[in-house]
Amino acid sequence: MIKILIVDDEDQLRTLLSRIISLEGYEVYQADSIKSGMRQIKDNKPDIVLCDVFLPDGNGVEAIPQFKSLLPDVEIIMLTAHGNIADGVRAIKYGAFDYLTKGDDNVRIVPMLETVSKKISLHKNYSFESMIGNSKPFINAWKLAKKVAATDTTILLLGETGTGKEVFANSIHKASSRSEGPFVAVNCGALSESLLESEIFGYKSGAFTGAARDKKGLFEQADGGTIFLDEIGEMPINLQVKLLRVLETGDFIPVGDTLTKHVDARLIAATNKNLKESVATGAFREDLYYRLSVFSIELPPLRDRGEDIIMLAKMFINGFSAKMDHQINNVDDKFFEILLHYSWPGNIRELRNVIERSIIISDGDSLTSRDLPLELQLTDSSKKDWSDLATVEKAHICKILAYTNGNKTEAARLLKIGLTTLYRKIEEYGIII
Repeated sequence: MIKILIVDDEDQLRTLLSRIISLEGYEVYQADSIKSGMRQIKDNKPDIVLCDVFLPDGNGVEAIPQFKSLLPDVEIIMLTAHGNIADGVRAIKYGAFDYLTKGDDNVRIVPMLETVSKKISLHKNYSFESMIGNSKPFINAWKLAKKVAATDTTILLLGETGTGKEVFANSIHKASSRSEGPFVAVNCGALSESLLESEIFGYKSGAFTGAARDKKGLFEQADGGTIFLDEIGEMPINLQVKLLRVLETGDFIPVGDTLTKHVDARLIAATNKNLKESVATGAFREDLYYRLSVFSIELPPLRDRGEDIIMLAKMFINGFSAKMDHQINNVDDKFFEILLHYSWPGNIRELRNVIERSIIISDGDSLTSRDLPLELQLTDSSKKDWSDLATVEKAHICKILAYTNGNKTEAARLLKIGLTTLYRKIEEYGIII
């Protein structure tokens, strides 16, 4: 569980923030001064500190180096009732993650904590040593990534969605000479062109409506570390020009600014697209493609990783069992057999979701094939003797229920049988919805 320390001398605000943040699933500690904050950091080692600027025994911004000296990896978010640019600049310079104004930015606190928590979790949990897999395709990708990690070379990770590209990117960062620097990530396909540009390159105060103060972009945040651009194939062509310039020179201009900034950040990009085809259609710049693909690593789909599927499944079973306090002591052979024969279009991400769902609906301390989603049960049905009428009927009912997302009334209508009959057959065939 991510641990958060709130340092603020306003009792009511501190208590309110503590209640809100704890309801989001975080472990929360409180302090009313820099001195008590230092004591909490020593005793409880929080992952994130939310710190007021004006405290009874000093300035919170000036305390950032003190906090960092006790716990170098702690992420600090400054809070103030009277925001000013000078304090914000100093806070970022001293290593704060961001600087928020109380009241105006309250709605940003929880989303920001989610962003920082994801960064912390990735940094804590992922390294080359913690990766799981013995299959040849995985080991080949693993060895390449480990070799290139020691360099400063730009890397392009290729592979289907859900194959673990961000895990590889984070592991490369952790094994590099930049490991003490920041690791920042953005999904290029999740934002509009204007939002993506301001997110990556930052903006000047007044650049557009709502830009009340300067904002550092992700490249600037990643200075001295690594920036990970996921789904790079979705980046609009206009932004590709700016990205190429950063890669070539380290220079960029924030949105609405006229002054050039310089950064030293390593780029790791990833895509599930065929960028050569995108170059041929004009959707991706050829010069950027060649600049990105200096060192490419193809991550194998889960269906090509054989017994790795079982190793990963066992890891997820152990993890979710502990998280849900639902002990799983037995897994039947049919459960693993079905996992091995499924095609896994969503790859590792889909396997993780399947295991989580199976544990939720399982009874007792065992996992059986009946705990798997319908589409996986159908994989097993495809190997059965289709001359048996009951087998055909069960498979057809499963397909219709999958099509209706478990809506039994709609399934009964499509099957042209009564709802009572459908319930009887679900029970008779042991179909799990």
